[in-house]
Amino acid sequence: MGFTQVTLDLLISFKENCTIFAATLLFALPLGLLISMGSMNKFFPLRWVTKTFVWIIRGTPLMLQLFIVFYVPGIMFNAPMRDRMLATLIAFIINYACYFSEIYRGGIESIAQGQYEAGQVLGMTKAQIFFKVILLQVIKRIVPPMGNEIITLVKDTSLARIIAVGEILFAAERYAGRGLIWPMFYIGVYFLLFCGGLTLLFNYVEKKLDYFRG
Repeated sequence: MGFTQVTLDLLISFKENCTIFAATLLFALPLGLLISMGSMNKFFPLRWVTKTFVWIIRGTPLMLQLFIVFYVPGIMFNAPMRDRMLATLIAFIINYACYFSEIYRGGIESIAQGQYEAGQVLGMTKAQIFFKVILLQVIKRIVPPMGNEIITLVKDTSLARIIAVGEILFAAERYAGRGLIWPMFYIGVYFLLFCGGLTLLFNYVEKKLDYFRG
């Protein structure tokens, strides 16, 4: 099989990784914020349930969660998950939303109480204080840990192969079975370029947020 054809096949397969990455970010970022609100809620039962759920998700492997989402509905409820990509997205979104929620929570709780009190003195509502005063400062503080998680997400997309989603590593494994080893190394270029681009982007964002320093 020709070099060009294999390279094209790998590139097409990498689109699956990009789909998982983009969809996970799109839904996990806002969902993580909602989960963080639950884990900080003053209503104890809600706070306990949310924290327990986050603890379970963070304490178990993403690979196991993929198996559960894809196979358990068919085994327990006789309603098999037929769409492998959908199962992948559900597992990834829930997993990363829980990780993001802890980053949000840490950022929000790091803001001094005086910031809230200053907003109240100015006559601002709780929503105005959060979105106009607190949130922008939180974003500045969570960019580095959030960037780390997002770069990890890029690499974790390769886990989708365990339920036979045709991402790039799944394609490379097929070629390895035919005696072609170089695609296994070649895919490193795709991930390095992707992660390198994200690193530059997060460095740029951090510099743009320098006006929050101190």
